Amino acid sequence: MAEIRATFFAECEELLEALEDGLTGLAENPTEPDTINAVFRAVHSIKGGAGAFGFAALVRFAHRFETAMDELRSGRIAALPATVALFFRAADHLADLIGHACGGPAPDGALEPGLLDALEQLAAGQPAEDHAPIDFEPLTLSHHDLLALDDLLAPGDPGAMTNPGGDPTPPPHHFTIHFAPYPELFASGNDPLYILTALADLGPVRVQCDTSALPALDDLDPEQCLLSWLIELETLQELAEVAQAGAFVEGLCQFTVTERPGPQGMAVLEPLPSFDQTSIDHVSDPAMMEPVVQGAAPQAVPPPPARPEDGRARDAAPDTNRDQRPTVRVDVDRIDRLVNLVGELVINQSMLSQKIQAAGLAKNSAVAVGLEEFLTLSRTIQESVMMIRAQPIKPLFSRMARIVREAATETGKRVRLITEGENTEIDKTLVERLAEPLTHMIRNAIDHGLESPDRRAETGKDGEGVVTLSARHRSGRVVIEVSDDGTGIDRPKVLAAAKRKGLVTADQTLTEAEIDALLFLPGFSTAAAVSNLSGRGVGLDVVRNAILDIGGRITILSEPGKGTRMSISLPLTLAVLDGMVVQVMEERIVVPLSAIIETLALDERDISAFANGSRVIRVRDSFVPLLDLGAGLGYRPTPAGYHNAVVLLVAQDSGAPVAIVVDQIDEQRQVVIKGIEKNYGRVPGIAAATILGDGSIALILDPADFVALAAGSLRTASPPLALAG
Repeated sequence: MAEIRATFFAECEELLEALEDGLTGLAENPTEPDTINAVFRAVHSIKGGAGAFGFAALVRFAHRFETAMDELRSGRIAALPATVALFFRAADHLADLIGHACGGPAPDGALEPGLLDALEQLAAGQPAEDHAPIDFEPLTLSHHDLLALDDLLAPGDPGAMTNPGGDPTPPPHHFTIHFAPYPELFASGNDPLYILTALADLGPVRVQCDTSALPALDDLDPEQCLLSWLIELETLQELAEVAQAGAFVEGLCQFTVTERPGPQGMAVLEPLPSFDQTSIDHVSDPAMMEPVVQGAAPQAVPPPPARPEDGRARDAAPDTNRDQRPTVRVDVDRIDRLVNLVGELVINQSMLSQKIQAAGLAKNSAVAVGLEEFLTLSRTIQESVMMIRAQPIKPLFSRMARIVREAATETGKRVRLITEGENTEIDKTLVERLAEPLTHMIRNAIDHGLESPDRRAETGKDGEGVVTLSARHRSGRVVIEVSDDGTGIDRPKVLAAAKRKGLVTADQTLTEAEIDALLFLPGFSTAAAVSNLSGRGVGLDVVRNAILDIGGRITILSEPGKGTRMSISLPLTLAVLDGMVVQVMEERIVVPLSAIIETLALDERDISAFANGSRVIRVRDSFVPLLDLGAGLGYRPTPAGYHNAVVLLVAQDSGAPVAIVVDQIDEQRQVVIKGIEKNYGRVPGIAAATILGDGSIALILDPADFVALAAGSLRTASPPLALAG
C-alpha cells in the first residue's frame, strides 16, 4: 500500500503540472475546449485517486472544484479573468491539500470556506467576484440539520421552514437515482464509490444494491459489471445539481434521476456513514437496503444494462491517456548506479584505445575496428543513460507560477510571469536543489524590483509588471535567468545601507559591480520594514550559497528604470562530457568541447598589450581578451611572448568570446566527470577531474570561472570592439 500511495503522489505531481499548464492556457485562450477538458480531467483524476485512499478533505474540495469546472465545460459560465483567478487559487489550495496528505503541513484552514463558497457560486451559474474571499468562516448547516430543526418552522405554516434570518427555506426534494455502471467505467479507473460519495454530499441517502444478476462463482465473468444501485436522496438541491453528480462518468454508466413527491409525515432520512474512510462494502450493508418509505414494498431494480453497441460510451469517456506514452518510475539511486557504470565503461574503452595505440596495431586491423564499434556502442549507451537522468525544467517553472501569484497578492502588485526554454533539460538532482533559490529570486524581483501599479503608470509603464523566467544551454552549461521590468537596483540606496550597517567604510568608493555584490552579503537588506517577503536580511545570500553548493555561480545585471536580470549558471553534471585535452607546462587539462568556438594558431603580431598588463588578440574584425591558461592556474608566470602557442576561442555565459592560450592540443575525447569538491572543496576555475586512458588524472576546466579568476576585473559582457577600416 505504501508503494501505491507513493505512486499516487507522484501522479499528483504530474496532474498538478497539467492543471497549472491548463489554467495558464485558459487565461490566454478562455474558449479553447481542449484546455478546459484538460483542466477538468486533471482535477477529476486527483479526486478519484484521493477517494481510493480516503483523503476526505481532498476529495471534498476536488469535487467542488470539479463541479465548477464542469459548469465552464458545459458553457454555462464563461472563463472571465476573475473566474480563472479563482481557479488558480483553487489549484494552489488543492496542491496544499495533496502536500498535507503526503505528510506536509496543513493548509490554511481559513481560506477553504471562502474558496468553497466561491466555487459553489460558480456551480450555481454566478460569475466569480473580482476580489479575495471573505476571511471569516461562515455558518454552515447540513441538510439533516435543516430538516431536524423544528424550531425553525414558521408559526402557522407546518410545511414551511425559515432560516435564522427569517427567510423561508423550500422543502426538500426527493429523488430516485438508478446507477448501473458499464465495464468501461472500471477500465477508465473510476469507481462506483465516487458516484455514491458525490450524492452523499448533497443530502441524506439510502442505498439499495441489486445483486440478483450475479451468477454462481464458477460462471462469473470478471470483465462484466453485474451490480447496480438504487439510491433514494433527500436534498435541497434541484434536479440539475443531482444529475451533475454523474456528469464526470457520462457514457460510462446508466445514471437516471427521477424526482418524486415526498410523503407526508415521512421520517427524516439518516445520512450514510461517511464515505471518506469506507469501502464499497458499506453499500451492501443490510441496514442501508431498507425501503425509504416505511411500509412500502421495495422498488424493483432494473437489471444491469449491456454495453452500448454504438460505442458512444467509449467515445464519451474522458481519455486520460490521450497523447501520453507509457512511463516507468525508477528510483534515482538506481539511475545513479547506471550512470557510474557507464562512466567506468567509457574509462575502460579509453584505456583499451591507449593500449592498442601503444601496441602499434594498424587502424584497419580487426582489433582496431572492433574497438571502434565498441566506442560507438558505448557512446550510444551513454547518451541513452543521460536522457534518463536529464529532465525538462518545466515542472520547476510551473511551481514558480504559484510563487508569483502569492508574492503579487502579498504586495498588492499586478504581475505576469513569462517562461522561456521550459524544455531545457537539466540533471534531476539540480532541479530539486534549484527550487529554493528561484523562490527567493522571484520574491525579490516582485517585492524590490517591480513598482506598484500607480508608480508604473506615473513612469509610463503598463500597470502590470512582468517577471521573465528563462533557461537555455550555453557553453556547456545551463543558464537560468530571472528578470523583471521594474526600477532596477537603486545603487545609492544599496551603498548607503551598506555604510549604515558597517559593511563598507564611509569614505569607500565602489564600482557598480561591487555595489551589486553587496546584495549577496549575509544580513544585508534595504527594506525599511520587515514583511512576509523581505526585511529580515535573509535572501540573496541564501541564493548565492545554494548555487555555489551545486557548482554554479550567480551574476546580476541591472539598468536603472528598466529592470534587473539575475543569472544562474550551472554545470551539466551528467557524468560524461566531450572534451578537448590540452597541455600546459606538461600538465593535461580538459576543456569542455561545447565551450570552444574555434582553435587558432597564435601569431604574436596579432597581440596588443595595455598598460595594466592585460592583452587582446585580433580575431578577424574584432579584438578579444587574451588569457594564459598556465599563468591563470598558477603553473607558471605570464610569459613575455608566445611562440608556437595555440589559442582556444571560448564563449562565456554572456556569449562574449575570450581567447585562452595553451601550449598544445593533444586530442578530442569523451571523459568521465569525477567530482572533487567533497575532498578538496571548490577550486576556482576547475569544474571537476577525470581519469584518462593511461590512468593519469586530468583537471576539467570551467572556462567562465577561469576567465573570472584570471582576468579579475576584466569585463567582457559587451560585444567585441569592431575595428575601423
